[in-house]
Amino acid sequence: MYTKDEIVKEAKALGSMIAETEQVDFFKKAEAKIHENKDVREKMASLKSLQKQAVNFQNYGKERAYQMTEEKIKKVEAELDEMPIVNQFKESQGQVNELLQMVSHAISQTVTNEVITSTGGDILEGETGAAMRNMPNRKQD
Repeated sequence: MYTKDEIVKEAKALGSMIAETEQVDFFKKAEAKIHENKDVREKMASLKSLQKQAVNFQNYGKERAYQMTEEKIKKVEAELDEMPIVNQFKESQGQVNELLQMVSHAISQTVTNEVITSTGGDILEGETGAAMRNMPNRKQD
């Protein structure tokens, strides 16, 4: 049996391993390029300002001003999306997220399979031994 503390310790070690992957390295480089790029920084600042304005307009019921601001937001977002550096950053985010999803799925699947196996269940059926023993029309061992 493992304690929660031991599992958290191993999870932190796994997190450190993930932080040293190609995917995370690519992400860090792409993020640095984003922050170094004056045009991107200016567009991001403009976007944040417009988003704040939109929230204020919406809160005060100024629908026309809100709609106009939303159009400006879409324009700035489209300009950002056209920039190769932004696409590279988004791609790197996707790769890191994909890796984290894979790890999460592998952990979840392993726990499920271990529970099924340790209770004498059937992995192909996805049933634990307890569930199989209590099903009607099942042959008992």
